[in-house]
Amino acid sequence: MKKDFYEILGISKNATADEIKKAYRKKAIEFHPDKNPGNKEAEEKFKEAAEAYEVLSDPNKKAKYDQYGHQAFDGGGFGGGHHMNMDDIFSQFGDIFGGAFGGGGFSGFGGGGGQRRVKGSNLRIKVKLTLEEIANGVEKKVKVKRKVQAKGVTYRTCPTCNGSGQIMKIANTILGRMQTATTCHICSGSGQILDQKPAGADAQGMLLDDDTVSIKIPAGVVDGMQLKVANKGNEAPGSTSIPGDLIVAIEEIEHEFLKREGENLHYDLYISVAEAALGVSKDIETVSGKVRIKLEEGIQSGKILRLKGKGIPSLNSYGNGDLLVHVNVWTPKNLNSEQKQFFERMLTDENFIPKPEKSDKSFFEKVKDMFS
Repeated sequence: MKKDFYEILGISKNATADEIKKAYRKKAIEFHPDKNPGNKEAEEKFKEAAEAYEVLSDPNKKAKYDQYGHQAFDGGGFGGGHHMNMDDIFSQFGDIFGGAFGGGGFSGFGGGGGQRRVKGSNLRIKVKLTLEEIANGVEKKVKVKRKVQAKGVTYRTCPTCNGSGQIMKIANTILGRMQTATTCHICSGSGQILDQKPAGADAQGMLLDDDTVSIKIPAGVVDGMQLKVANKGNEAPGSTSIPGDLIVAIEEIEHEFLKREGENLHYDLYISVAEAALGVSKDIETVSGKVRIKLEEGIQSGKILRLKGKGIPSLNSYGNGDLLVHVNVWTPKNLNSEQKQFFERMLTDENFIPKPEKSDKSFFEKVKDMFS
């Protein structure tokens, strides 16, 4: 059974924020890895104290814990009842140790010490896509300029840290002699420095290179979305380094006829008064080609026809959106004398007098249906 957070820190439920912090600092120093090398029990107590402090130091989380206990965080996550790792603890709470441990560095158990792999910086590009490409998914080949290690470059062990990536120091504190670790300022923690570089390379043995990258873009992406292509960013110096990533920002090219609204598409169809009265078949533009639809005679302006599945695929594979065809009856603006005479005769014709049926929805009802 999980221990009570207040019991772990040795405080009461009425403890102030300052008392909670002091109690955590006391426990953290007591069970700190540098003070208890190789002691698994101390490691667990150190992590328990950090987890308790992560919850009790946050007023919102503390209130939930006071009301529901550990069940309030059954969803998991940092501060949710799952074990924390040392990197999380020192990245979040390193400053709470003050100067006792040299800025939160540590050696020994729990990982975190030793040489680290340097990662290159990320690159960012924009890729423009048509609505058809977005609807069907596409593979794009793009050219990028990225930093790579020059051919023939060599690296050697950093003499300052002897390849460990860290500089160890012994400090006298109120708790006695403490060993602290800081990142080597010469090799930036990689444990290696430049040995030989070919002509044309920079001071770190890097040069700019043109690279063609293939990007598989899934159907259903949206404007502004960012995709990541792993390891296609800039490389970093050192034989153990790893490249950064290529971040791809999606830019949607506006379609000439179709307007996008999430996964649905909208199409404005204009027909003449004669076509509306007599009925007509029309070709409709879709992202998968043209389709023919039939309009019944007497169709009204403002009618919305829904073509199921003719929209944009869901990025989460929940099917396709729809294509909504908005029917607009075009009223002629310039009539000759014969046409005017015809419409003048129709002014009193019974068939030309508006007689909306109850089944004919109002504009506001159509808008409501469209968004429901």
